[in-house]
Amino acid sequence: MNDNTKLVELKKKANRLPLSPGVYIMKDKNGVIIYIGKAKLLKNRVTQYFGAGNQHTEKVRKMVSFVDDFEYVLCDSEFEALILENSLIKQHQPKYNILLKDDKGYHYIKITNEKWRKITTSMQLDDKRAEYIGPYYSGAVVKDTVAQVRKIFKLPDCNRSFDKYSKPCLNYHIGLCDAPCRANISVEQYNQTIDSAVSFIKHDGDDMIKLLQNEMTAAAEKLDFEYAAKLRDRINAIKKLDDKQKVVMCTYKNQDVFASAVIENIACMAVLVFRNSKLTDKKHFIIDAFTDKNDLYSQFITRYYEGNEIPSRILIDYDIDSRELLQQWLCETAKKKIEIILPQRGEQKNLVYMCRNNAADNLAQKTELQGHEMSALNELARLFGLESAPRIIESYDISNTAGDENVAGMVVFRDGKPYKPHYRLFKIKSFSGQDDYRSMAEVLDRRFDEYEKGENEGFATLPDLILLDGGKGQISAVEPILKKHNIDIALFGMVKDSKHRTRAIATNGGDISIKANESAYRLITAIQDEVHRFAIGYHKKRRSKKMLNSELTKIEGIGEAKAAALLKHFKTMKAIKSASIDELCVVSGINRSLAEKIYNEFNS
Repeated sequence: MNDNTKLVELKKKANRLPLSPGVYIMKDKNGVIIYIGKAKLLKNRVTQYFGAGNQHTEKVRKMVSFVDDFEYVLCDSEFEALILENSLIKQHQPKYNILLKDDKGYHYIKITNEKWRKITTSMQLDDKRAEYIGPYYSGAVVKDTVAQVRKIFKLPDCNRSFDKYSKPCLNYHIGLCDAPCRANISVEQYNQTIDSAVSFIKHDGDDMIKLLQNEMTAAAEKLDFEYAAKLRDRINAIKKLDDKQKVVMCTYKNQDVFASAVIENIACMAVLVFRNSKLTDKKHFIIDAFTDKNDLYSQFITRYYEGNEIPSRILIDYDIDSRELLQQWLCETAKKKIEIILPQRGEQKNLVYMCRNNAADNLAQKTELQGHEMSALNELARLFGLESAPRIIESYDISNTAGDENVAGMVVFRDGKPYKPHYRLFKIKSFSGQDDYRSMAEVLDRRFDEYEKGENEGFATLPDLILLDGGKGQISAVEPILKKHNIDIALFGMVKDSKHRTRAIATNGGDISIKANESAYRLITAIQDEVHRFAIGYHKKRRSKKMLNSELTKIEGIGEAKAAALLKHFKTMKAIKSASIDELCVVSGINRSLAEKIYNEFNS
């Protein structure tokens, strides 16, 4: 049975589904479950897979190509479907669902239980006598926390025995360790310092400062000024660390921030964790199996909170369809009120923006792109409602002088950078005069004709996004061309202000302001400036050549062919004007009589 026949069968089966909430289970030819999803209306959701054609992302098309059959389970509500979907995904681990497998394991801060206790990092709960703080997903956070604690409380990071005197290492001499190896500190004092360090890890820094200040005052009253000075140094170190942490803080005490970056078939979901109003952890997850952004967020968040604390506030950068449903699931799971918020302004929106940049930066490392370019491309995807970042962008501009020498330029940006080997120039052929709309339509028609021929490498790849220099009129002129060639590509216009600077992006429904989105604004401006430069440069070159030709063709006996031959040989009009009769005769088609006319024209 061929693929088309199978799709027809699956679509017929999907059309018989009820318009009810439920869970659908996709299977391959071996009966293996490859995808599980939920739907408010089963029929509508499942038929989309087998009838949307090239409207799907490449990942969905690939998944659908493996579907041999599907099953479904009816549910009383969409919420019940969400719970069942979550349970079935955990049970079957389908290939095309989002599965947060913890390949690295969790990380812990370990406090050993021995005479001279130590604070270290660990990935195993392998010592029943030890105390563990965690788990943490980020090993970097654990290492950084242990390093900061050792620095603040001047704890050793060596494996020496402290029961006998030994020569102290460099850390003692530079003030990073109290050197219990010198036997100048008792076991009791040392372990008291360990207790303070553990308390600092577990509690807020402000509370720790109050405790240490009280302890310092008590030591001073007992005239133990050396110990009081040590406590003072710890307080200053904590305050200094606090000042660094205050660079990234938020108004709300506990909240998580989620944002994503998507390019082609790979997504990166970043999570910023705020506790006690401070950024305490940054996480990112690379996901190479997702269907669309609604599924990405819904499945990711449910998977994520199976093993992590659920705060009362969750910020997201994408308004998913199932936001209220997911919020209800989180409330029931955490047994408290949970809000999922899409911030629109101020501090909270800036946190989402920072999280999205983190996702873009991590995805950039995965795909070997530059972080700022990845961020700009993902910002464009968000603004334009694209499923993933547009890796290939084509842009077009028309240039003429009152309809004379009517030309167009096409520039190509790959991964946010100009890709000049695929730049192309067009001379408008189908009409004379000035009509930018008809010109733009002709250029795009010729471009897609070349794509269908498949003979020109520069036209062999379709872009993910087309940007036209102009507004709604240019879009309306080009849309029929896309339909004619049965091509589905995101199409927008670039609108300039009175000072010829990029102002907004045009759609058929109105303009999208982009000035507030710095990275996207810079990229669009760069594209618009580049396509304008390319098109107008070609136009000026043709006008200049025409003017030069006209200066020669006014001479009797010199037509366009002979004028072109002269310019090709001498390169410039200055060289022609200063040439001798003999030098002019060297040019093909120029006899001595013509050479004398040319010489006399410019030297009489």
